[in-house]
Amino acid sequence: MPILTIAEAAKQIAAKKLSPVELAKTQLDRIRRLDPQLHAFLLVTEERALADARAAEARQMAGSRRGPLDGIPIAHKDIYCTAGIRTTAHSKLLENNVPAEDAHTVKKWADAGVVLLGKLATHEFAFGGPSFDLPWPPARNPWNTEHFTAGSSSGTGAAVAAGLILGGTGSDTGGSIRGPAALCGIAGIKPTYGLSSRRGILPLAFTLDHAGPMAWTAEDCALLLQGMAGHDPLDPASVDRPVPNFTADLGKGAKGLRIGVARHFFETDHRASDATRKGIDAALDFFRKEGAEVRDITLSPAADYHAVGYLLMITEAFTLHAPWMRKHFHDYGELFRDRVALAATVSGPDIVQATRRRRVLCQEMASAMAELDIIVSASQPGEAPKIADLPKWASMEKPSFTMPFNVTGFPAISICTGFGEGGLPVSIQLAGKPFSEPTLFRAAHAYETAMPWRQKRPAMAR
Repeated sequence: MPILTIAEAAKQIAAKKLSPVELAKTQLDRIRRLDPQLHAFLLVTEERALADARAAEARQMAGSRRGPLDGIPIAHKDIYCTAGIRTTAHSKLLENNVPAEDAHTVKKWADAGVVLLGKLATHEFAFGGPSFDLPWPPARNPWNTEHFTAGSSSGTGAAVAAGLILGGTGSDTGGSIRGPAALCGIAGIKPTYGLSSRRGILPLAFTLDHAGPMAWTAEDCALLLQGMAGHDPLDPASVDRPVPNFTADLGKGAKGLRIGVARHFFETDHRASDATRKGIDAALDFFRKEGAEVRDITLSPAADYHAVGYLLMITEAFTLHAPWMRKHFHDYGELFRDRVALAATVSGPDIVQATRRRRVLCQEMASAMAELDIIVSASQPGEAPKIADLPKWASMEKPSFTMPFNVTGFPAISICTGFGEGGLPVSIQLAGKPFSEPTLFRAAHAYETAMPWRQKRPAMAR
């Protein structure tokens, strides 16, 4: 069976041309064959998957499907709590942790009829990786298993790219959805802060954490986000507002969109690779030809956004983990404990100043977007590096392209723009105003459907 997108599988299931049970069995077979090379899964829930698939098939035959996600095989990043199913955060500290309740978004997807294939690798507590001193190895990039996936939604990126799952969950505190989406050549969206509930998702930094989907295409991400988004009164950051139809603008093209390019982010502040810049320029040419207005904009240096976001991230993470660290310091992996323990040196005035500067940066970006629909930047600096070559403090060496949109909480999506000299994916990042996800999906879908990149999978997956 060819690897299907969620949209393709949903249409075939609705037309009774595809059995959810046969689809689940196909995916489980792919996991058995390919995951020993990828380490994308920490746990495969075969019995649960087949039970979910049989229930979806019964609804299919009875004409009572719950919607486009009914019968779709997915998996969850292993910081999403799953009732009765081990949830470890890829850490020795939670090696035998079995939650009593599902995360809010896990339940929403289950209610929509998804087929749960299992739990996916992450960086330890969504921050410490890639680590080789944990109970499970780090995930590998399916385009070349010697290379990095980015993190922390590493298993989701690898599993989607290799076709082990049709979609999955990610979390994004400084780029943990968009980074793996970029390096694994898939689509991943960090929604607006508060759009998707984080209740039941093991936190990293409360004011920066976002929950969102990852899939092969922007269209599939829109379908998955439709099943995730919505107010949760038990998440204090959750926004109480109507959920739009995220697929409503697909097919409308790019005509009339107003696009601002934060060119200095990826040409001066942190110069991206030639292939990455070439891909971005080609995408901008496409948008111009489609009738979009494209112009350069200037924001504060990327280093300003990164400094604010990184300092707040490690201090919020230290607030959460300090009680455990005092008792179980050496049970953490080296990368997580060293990165987070650094926050013990941060002073109260440092945090106050970072919080003040964050407000200024939020106002700056809101002003810049007043007459724009989309801000364009890079997602990652280039192709995936070798996993063995990453230094401990890599995330502090150069400013992140993704952190600005965690600091502001604005939505942002990463999509593939082709391949670099090493044959690995490169990407572009599209960001929008708060709650403008339909516009981002519209632009991303217009580009994806006009380009050949979605037709090419990693060699191991063909």
